[in-house]
Amino acid sequence: MIWLKRLAIAFAALLVAAFALDRIFPPPLERGETVSIMVTDRDGRPLRAIPTPDSYWRFHANLDEIDPVFIEALLEVEDQRFWSHGGVDWVGMVRAVTSSLQAGRVVSGGSTITMQTARLLEPRPRNVGSKLIEMFRAHQIEARLSKREILELYLTLAPYGGNIEGIRAASWRYFGREPDRLSDDQIALLIALPQSPEVRRPDLRPKGADAGRKTIVSKLERLGYLDAARAEEARTSSMPTGAYAFPARAWHATDRAARNATADVTSTIDAQLQKEMEALALEHAKEFGKDTQVAILVVNIPTRGVRAAVGSASRDLPGGWLDLTAQARSPGSTLKPFIYAMAFDDGTAAPDTRIADLPKRFASYQPDNFDRMFRGDVRISDALQHSLNVPAVLALDRIGPERFAATLALAGAPPRIHGGADNQAGLALALGGAGMTARELAVIYAALGDGGRAKPLAWTIEDEQRMQAARGFRLMSAESAEKVQRILKEAPTPPGRMPGRLTANAPQIAFKTGTSYGFRDAWAAGVSGDHAIVVWVGRADGAPRPGATGRDTALPILFEVADRAIYHLGGDGAAGARLMTKRTAEAKGALQRFERGSEAPQILFPPKDAELWSGEVNGAASRPFVLAGRGNGALSWFIDGEPCPIDDAGLPVWTPKRSGFYRVSAVDATGRESSVRVRVIGAPTG
Repeated sequence: MIWLKRLAIAFAALLVAAFALDRIFPPPLERGETVSIMVTDRDGRPLRAIPTPDSYWRFHANLDEIDPVFIEALLEVEDQRFWSHGGVDWVGMVRAVTSSLQAGRVVSGGSTITMQTARLLEPRPRNVGSKLIEMFRAHQIEARLSKREILELYLTLAPYGGNIEGIRAASWRYFGREPDRLSDDQIALLIALPQSPEVRRPDLRPKGADAGRKTIVSKLERLGYLDAARAEEARTSSMPTGAYAFPARAWHATDRAARNATADVTSTIDAQLQKEMEALALEHAKEFGKDTQVAILVVNIPTRGVRAAVGSASRDLPGGWLDLTAQARSPGSTLKPFIYAMAFDDGTAAPDTRIADLPKRFASYQPDNFDRMFRGDVRISDALQHSLNVPAVLALDRIGPERFAATLALAGAPPRIHGGADNQAGLALALGGAGMTARELAVIYAALGDGGRAKPLAWTIEDEQRMQAARGFRLMSAESAEKVQRILKEAPTPPGRMPGRLTANAPQIAFKTGTSYGFRDAWAAGVSGDHAIVVWVGRADGAPRPGATGRDTALPILFEVADRAIYHLGGDGAAGARLMTKRTAEAKGALQRFERGSEAPQILFPPKDAELWSGEVNGAASRPFVLAGRGNGALSWFIDGEPCPIDDAGLPVWTPKRSGFYRVSAVDATGRESSVRVRVIGAPTG
């Protein structure tokens, strides 16, 4: 009885020691968590494979996505009692030892799939001590993982030569696809390779690969898994060369989608549209020449899913490795629609509000139009369609540049302002005086197409689902968004392009172009049906491209993108056009002139402190002057407090009666007055 008690004590001590060892030295399962990432498009089509940080190709294995015939054949060859043993197959171990003793050499190691997994987690020299450790580790693994998880871990880590690990990486390298459907010869090769991965690599040692495959085929035939005909076909099949490259499409888009990912990612990209956008960008980049790059974004507005993202036309061109959709550049005039939208929301303007396009100085800042011409009184809708600069700056001055910049930042498009006093937003923001990325422009243009609500872009299906439920930030009211879209849809189209509203099934595009200072950046951004589109053209190093404007270079690309997006992704090309074709006749609920409430009439002629010659010229009578100005309604004119005569055409015509100084005054319909002091020379001295 004493020996039984001692045996029980020893057994209990052994259990305690085993339990303590298990807790002190757990199996290093984390190695199986460091895997390569496969990024697919929204329909599961592979786009790009991203290796592990140590440059291995190792993808997580999912039994549901692997040919079940391969799984059956693998277990037939490697571990027939896998589903029933506890990590160590003692029956198989005894058989392996017996057969090895009889043969005088190691015929079979007797290692189970679980033991092999332990060895893959902790590589050790092949000896008896290592085998004992593997047996211990196998029991640890079995206590922590299910059988399916163990098999998936093995198929994730199994070596297939060089930096190829796991069945998925091997299938991509040697067959060019996922291992969801495999032929008999492919199954035999994938079973043979982990047994001697460097000796049997088909890309380096095809004879060794062929011999290993035939060995497995023969074993499957002996086991009755393959009949003679299938076995012979598997033996004589051609050997793959291993020349297949891993998917490497949509380089920049997949890089963004896979950010912080630890497993495979389903992106929001549409593979076919992405392919066409990449080809389109490269075609135009070659056309422009001189190291020009092209970047394109297509965003589905209802979900904010990025359907295509071309970070550069080619990685072979200078700067092509940069994702140029994420580089902050001057947005040119692309922010003008949002300035006017904010003015519409404030009730200080409407599409038909009249606004001055005349030389104007704002402290030390004096904007000029692109063509250096001024058009006088214009409607805000015309000012936006023709991208007039002074009206946009007037509107920004009214709403406040700091408020405008803060609103953009809250919407997810923060302007990067450098070089100004305290880096504060200034009026130059209206003309691109800040940095912004194409992605940020896509955020606010998607908001324009979504009733004014701004949401972040979605790069994965999971993000897309969240964005659909998100409320977003109110960048502008739905009414103002509709007004701005209506204006932009009536802007002049590119040369040779008929307006969409006049063409059956053509996309109705609300667009805006932009050109940064020095012709460094050319932009086109807009809303077409359910899609927001942003196109950038320029050099990655920011060098100027003289004469290259957004209208000439980026806008034609935007229209091509819109056409292809409608074709591939669907949507009504005329969507919204039927809602927005009628022009608003008057500025309801807003000022009919865009002026500050305290502003008095503006006297255009005569200018302040002018000297006017009014004497006889070549015997002719004294010269009269036609007074000119603008204000709220018709102006009444006065000379030194006396009403100015009106001619038959209704114009105020002043003929000075003497030389000297005069006070010229203009009074608007509300009684506000402006005056200038002028000097007349050459008139009778009276």
